[in-house]
Amino acid sequence: MLARNAESLYWIGRYVERADDMARILDVAVHQLLDDASVDPDRTSRLLLRVLGIEAPDTELDVRSVTELVAFSRNQVGSIIDSLASARENARGAREVTSSEMWECLNTTYNGLAERERASKRLGPHEFFRYVEERAAMFAGLADSTMSRDDGYRFLLLGRSIERVDMLARMLLSRAGDRPSSPAWVTVLRSAGAHDTYLRTYRGALDANRVVEFILLDRLFPRSVFHAIRQAELCLAELDHQPDSRVGPRAEAQRLLGRARSELEFLPPGVLLEDLQDRLAGLQETCRELGEAIALQYFHAAPWVAWTDARAVGGEAVVEGEL
Repeated sequence: MLARNAESLYWIGRYVERADDMARILDVAVHQLLDDASVDPDRTSRLLLRVLGIEAPDTELDVRSVTELVAFSRNQVGSIIDSLASARENARGAREVTSSEMWECLNTTYNGLAERERASKRLGPHEFFRYVEERAAMFAGLADSTMSRDDGYRFLLLGRSIERVDMLARMLLSRAGDRPSSPAWVTVLRSAGAHDTYLRTYRGALDANRVVEFILLDRLFPRSVFHAIRQAELCLAELDHQPDSRVGPRAEAQRLLGRARSELEFLPPGVLLEDLQDRLAGLQETCRELGEAIALQYFHAAPWVAWTDARAVGGEAVVEGEL
């Protein structure tokens, strides 16, 4: 597979997952702001933006302004509309390796955003968030049912899995300092789409340690961190067509994923809330390093040119660095 097609599929997976998770997070946050009069809108909005990695403006924030910034803004990098636009552009450039149903889904989704935005301003932002969640689920279903299980599908699934780990870490990080008995942990479950499954698994008992355990470690829930990491590991193993190394992983991406999985898999029971913020920050850093490692391993055959010095010498530029 061409590197540019592999990279496009990888980023399609990441962008669609990012839009889906941001819609889930914002939907729950907006409901909390509207339903609970004791919540400070400005403080809660700034916490939400910090979790999502978006710089907060200097003006006072409320439900309307944070929704405009995170959901509707076309100039804010990482907003829901920006993520779906980026996924669509990547799909446009990789038509030969995606199914026509996948392209039509992304194209129709993007073209329907303006109408959904107008409807949400009349009926409430939930209409927009539900539309994004449903279309992301439709795209995932179409990808699973119309793509061959070849390298293209593996790159798409790899991007989706890595983005899911990053967004789940952000969700948990937003509540890492709350009391174990705080009802706010329910918002994490709802944001992750895990509320009903959690209640069935633990028979309705709400406990912070169990919530963190379920989202981080559950082997059967497909939106858990452990499940996403394991899925990414399987994708990388299938993408690596060379014989197994006799001594450990051969590539940096496999090493990073194996380390992250092992740190979660062999945690002693009952210690998840200890150093939770550091553990989640470590997961985010691993996702960042993974992105760089995968780009170097699969998408760029040679390092970038280092433009460290350019001086006109005899009519030519001298560039320190090499391909």
